[in-house]
Amino acid sequence: MTVIETAGLTKRFPAVLAVDRVSLTVEQGQVFGFLGPNGSGKTTTIGMLMGIIKPTAGSFRLFGAGAPRDLLAARARVGATLETPNFYPYLSGRDNLRIAAAIKGIGKARIEECLDIVGLSGRGKHRFRTYSLGMKQRLALAATMLNDPELIVLDEPANGLDPKGMKEVRDIIRLLAERGKTIFLSSHLLWEVERTCTHVSIVRKGRVVGTGTVAEIVGGEVTAVVRAEDGERLRAALEAFPEATSVRASDEGLVVALASDDLAALNRYLTGQGIYVSHLARRHRSLEDAFMDLTGEDGDVGQASLTEFAS
Repeated sequence: MTVIETAGLTKRFPAVLAVDRVSLTVEQGQVFGFLGPNGSGKTTTIGMLMGIIKPTAGSFRLFGAGAPRDLLAARARVGATLETPNFYPYLSGRDNLRIAAAIKGIGKARIEECLDIVGLSGRGKHRFRTYSLGMKQRLALAATMLNDPELIVLDEPANGLDPKGMKEVRDIIRLLAERGKTIFLSSHLLWEVERTCTHVSIVRKGRVVGTGTVAEIVGGEVTAVVRAEDGERLRAALEAFPEATSVRASDEGLVVALASDDLAALNRYLTGQGIYVSHLARRHRSLEDAFMDLTGEDGDVGQASLTEFAS
């Protein structure tokens, strides 16, 4: 079943085209990453899906519903966390959920179930203001799940979290996916999306520049890290190599994307150019590499998002 479908979805503000003809499809059971740097239109797109922002052009459907009256009923099947968690600091986590549940007409049993899902059962009686940032985000996820939604929409769920907090949120998302939930999340954390999502759309300046499974986006080319004494000569030679499709600098050295996996041919070519490499190794092509190739920029990837997720 198609859960989200957009066709040419567009939002123009007076001074900026925030979302430019976005078309994407999210199927039931997918963990779908909406990936792009800050300011690329991710939150605006989610705002249109949730009925907070009115589209300038294009259309969208939730669970097949497109008419305003039908969308109202469809959104009752959605749970969303769109901004920084907004709870009463002097109340406990459990009491904050009780208020949210009362508004939605949800019983107490569901509160305890949601606290357990996010690992806060033991801290439910503690005041919200004593929670760490990661705990606050997990409580927001618990509030999102109170109505047992079929679709969960998360806007930058790991933003600002330390590696431990990111792993906690990632584990919750995986648990929800195992329970059959469809998850649509926006993020600028490339490595986190690669580890969490099954499918992804990459957006740049409001436009979708790549979409597919994570494997499809990442696959298709071989990348290698190359180092030599004269970096400028090396880069020029790599850019002239017939099998090279892109060359960029990284902390490891020069990263070259290749149309074939014959690294020996590359080494022979460089030797023929009088360049003797000190390092040449095949490299796993990451979502960051794909993002760079598709957008020509590195998004907003912080060092923590690239180095702290080996576990």
